[in-house]
Amino acid sequence: MIRLDDVQIFVQTVDAGSFSEAARQLNIAPGLASVAVQRLEKAIEARLFTRSTRSMQLSEDGERYLPHARAMLEAQLQGKQALEHAQEALSGTLRLSVSSDLGRNLLLGWLDIFQHRHPGLSLHVRLSDRLADLVKHPVDAAVRYGPLSDSSLVAMPLIENNRRALCASPAYLERHGTPSGVDDLRRHNCLRFVWSEQVHERWRFTLPGGDKTVTVTGNRVSDDADAVRRWAVAGEGLLYKSRLDLINDIASGRLREIFPHAHCEPSPLNLVCAHRSRLTPAITQLRDFLRDRCEELAASLSPAV
Repeated sequence: MIRLDDVQIFVQTVDAGSFSEAARQLNIAPGLASVAVQRLEKAIEARLFTRSTRSMQLSEDGERYLPHARAMLEAQLQGKQALEHAQEALSGTLRLSVSSDLGRNLLLGWLDIFQHRHPGLSLHVRLSDRLADLVKHPVDAAVRYGPLSDSSLVAMPLIENNRRALCASPAYLERHGTPSGVDDLRRHNCLRFVWSEQVHERWRFTLPGGDKTVTVTGNRVSDDADAVRRWAVAGEGLLYKSRLDLINDIASGRLREIFPHAHCEPSPLNLVCAHRSRLTPAITQLRDFLRDRCEELAASLSPAV
């Protein structure tokens, strides 16, 4: 039985000119290099080197065997690359559930790039602020904010230190003033959205004196969080939602952050699937791709989300 490790050490020894130098390059003991070549010589029943006390050079059999040894190593490398390429060349259908605001304003563009990299992949994207049942619905994975209520689900973090942001347009703040504390929110028009059949109207903050929840009111509610963001940009009221959703509006000046970032509620973002058996190559590669995109976006602006 010929061991490819022994073949590699033989080729490395030829290229390096000695067992000691080959061993140094491979980070192994010189004695191991010599033993490996002897084992290879026994397997092929031929002497590969002519040795003396002062020199070592390829034998005639070694000269004949060397190109075949190189070919074996090259074939091994090509086989490994072929397997890696097969894993990267995704195909089939990937069914995703994504929240409306994050989906329209960030993920759809990112998913375009991901699919262009994997043209054999078919994407089915469900844009909704209603929570998808990953067990009952035909969905492979969902992009969700916040901690999971169901511990049986598998959550793959995309960005863990994201928080909500309390924002309003410069025009709204000019007309109504900037809240100086969380209690001031009760006198402002707070724009609310429905998530998983519940109106998000209990806004939580982490203050120096402890956590505080304020129940807010306002004249507009929607089951589409993207519509609520657009109302805020138009100057209709205050908005409290994931900073990742608002990051482009904040960077452009369309929205202005009101409270320090550390005071706002954590809102980690995860890629979630129903079970580990659902962790296909498409989902794991999508996780890595989205995590890189989120981190790049977060790092491009301050404060870090």
